[in-house]
Amino acid sequence: MITKYFNGVFNIDISAREKVILDELIDRNEEVTIKELSEKIAVSPRTIHRDLKTIEKLLRAYNLKLVRKTGVGIKIVGGETNKAALKQKLNTFTSREYTLDERQTLILCTLYESSEPVKLFALANELGVAIATISSDLLKLEEQLKSFKLLIVKKRGYGIEISGSEKAKRRAMSYVIAKTLKEDELFSFTTERIQKKSGNRENPISKRLLHLVDREKILIIEDVMQQLNRVLPFPITDNAYVGLIVHLTLAIERIILGENIQMDLVYLEQLTKEPEYNIAHEIIAKLSARFQIEIPKAEIGYITMHLQGAKLRHNEGQLFEASNLETFMQAKKLVQCMEDATGEELMDNAPLLEGLVTHLKPAIYRIRQDMGITNPLLKSIRKDYEELFQIVKDAVGQVFPELRIPDEEIGYLVMHFGSVLLGLKGEKDLKAYIVCSSGIGTSKMLVSRLQREIPEIAEITNVSLFELNELQITDRDLVISTIYLQDFSKEYLIVSPFMTQEEIKQVQLYARRQMLIKKPVTLLNHGNSTIEEITNGMKNIHLYTGTVAELLSGFQHSSQKEHMSVEKCIRAACNQLEKKEIIKNAEVVADALFAREAIGGIGIPETKLALFHTRHEQVLKPSFTIQTLVDPIVMAAMDGTDSEVSHLLLLLAPHTYHEQGLEVLSFISSLIIENEKSIELFESNQGALIHSYLAQNFKQFIDEKIK
Repeated sequence: MITKYFNGVFNIDISAREKVILDELIDRNEEVTIKELSEKIAVSPRTIHRDLKTIEKLLRAYNLKLVRKTGVGIKIVGGETNKAALKQKLNTFTSREYTLDERQTLILCTLYESSEPVKLFALANELGVAIATISSDLLKLEEQLKSFKLLIVKKRGYGIEISGSEKAKRRAMSYVIAKTLKEDELFSFTTERIQKKSGNRENPISKRLLHLVDREKILIIEDVMQQLNRVLPFPITDNAYVGLIVHLTLAIERIILGENIQMDLVYLEQLTKEPEYNIAHEIIAKLSARFQIEIPKAEIGYITMHLQGAKLRHNEGQLFEASNLETFMQAKKLVQCMEDATGEELMDNAPLLEGLVTHLKPAIYRIRQDMGITNPLLKSIRKDYEELFQIVKDAVGQVFPELRIPDEEIGYLVMHFGSVLLGLKGEKDLKAYIVCSSGIGTSKMLVSRLQREIPEIAEITNVSLFELNELQITDRDLVISTIYLQDFSKEYLIVSPFMTQEEIKQVQLYARRQMLIKKPVTLLNHGNSTIEEITNGMKNIHLYTGTVAELLSGFQHSSQKEHMSVEKCIRAACNQLEKKEIIKNAEVVADALFAREAIGGIGIPETKLALFHTRHEQVLKPSFTIQTLVDPIVMAAMDGTDSEVSHLLLLLAPHTYHEQGLEVLSFISSLIIENEKSIELFESNQGALIHSYLAQNFKQFIDEKIK
């Protein structure tokens, strides 16, 4: 529905098309068929049916009723006085002018929904502009759609339609919805508690986008997601949650219409090994049962990618997969470029590197697949951090010369680096909870700003909108949010992610007032930790140390005495591990390693190392061993180039393994490429030195965990 303002009873909004339908019905005593209306207005019968829902609401406000007779048609029934009042109001109808962006969004919605070509004059009539204006809008829209591999087909006497794959169409609409809708608008839509701020009407563009999805479907999907949200191993950002809901709703709508999505099979197979895949599989299983439809496996892959980019916090730094290792190297190179450009010491900042790896992996895939990236804060970022934005953009160009990185993505990377470059220390005492819907980069920027400007804050925790009401927040704690918190009963302060000087003053006053509230007295305060927390901490340390002990005791470096193929070398290594009872079936594990190699290169770029790795049910214990070849061999590297390899690194883990163990294995991955000296060491034949290097670094790793 292309919405215009209709200032009638109860402030009900109608579109220009709905006014035409009302004009047609109000003076008719006999029934009018849906087909007649659709032909007169040049839209599909489905569109007429949708418009009638809004019309019925308006009619009820005037004590009129829309009566449907099967096989005959529809007509308005009610008192003549009420009909006259409605006609008078229709004559005072005034339309709202849309901006270029709004018109393009509305045109795209209409073309996406229509199962048949749309006439040019119909679009012009609905938007209240000249046909020439629509033609100009279509040219600009076509330019935008190129990045999604979509075309706008225009034929005289035929109409206008979007040409492209279902995958591309859905990507484009998901992008537009995520870009336009605010989180609270979707939450309000699902709960029917739309907040009327300052007496403003609901945003007509948002309202139109929400009409793309069926309310009942979106409620079912949100119900499924709410159930799973409670048991997710990681919290997700609010706008990522919205993006996932939007994707799932569009997917269900299109699957029911027989439009299925496709994904590259090699990449899909790679995604099945990701920890988020099982969660995505469970989401699909529940939705398939609720809607009684078969959902293609490709959808699991897309949901996996959504989940990978949705984490609010990332504490594990898991780099076990080769694809993560490649991202790790790219992130390190980016940090080095930024250090060179700013003169600040950034290379030793582990949280920065972790955050970049977590963010870049799904982001790079989305860019390569033309999936579209939204960043509602881009305008503010470019304005407030103009110099940093350009520095980051230049650094990204050096690290990813083959990719066209959009400014939206540059904006998110500015958040990551800005959070570090703004960080300072001070006197601290209070605890603050931050609700920031835009993700980890923005929340880190806000955290750094708070740490610098508000020295009274001792501890800052990022939380999602869904976690907030489940937390034990005391009267002394600060709650600071970048969005309106619906149904949150405690006091909180709304600020922008960048915090203006005025907002900083407000937070300072808020913090100083909270300082006056006495701390709650707690009995048996064991170093501010509960018995349960201490017990869990000890269990975690036990898992960390157990993994380290098994890796160190099982480590082996073997130098081949004669020429041997890579396959023969790996199979021989697996046979040795089977004898040591580290794996069950050497042949099956070796096959799994080669299957993983076939998916993508495993050579570490610009080194003589190749990382064979897998998580498999035939693996009993974690293991790290090295095989050195007599003669180097050329293998495919992780970045798509060819690499001359002399050393085969074999990293194995059980298929279902605890997070602490995976973190230790990830630590090995990061140690290998930590710097030039570490690479030289792993490229050497000095097994004893490598063993000692691992032991010393593991000791430091465990010491830090204990602290």
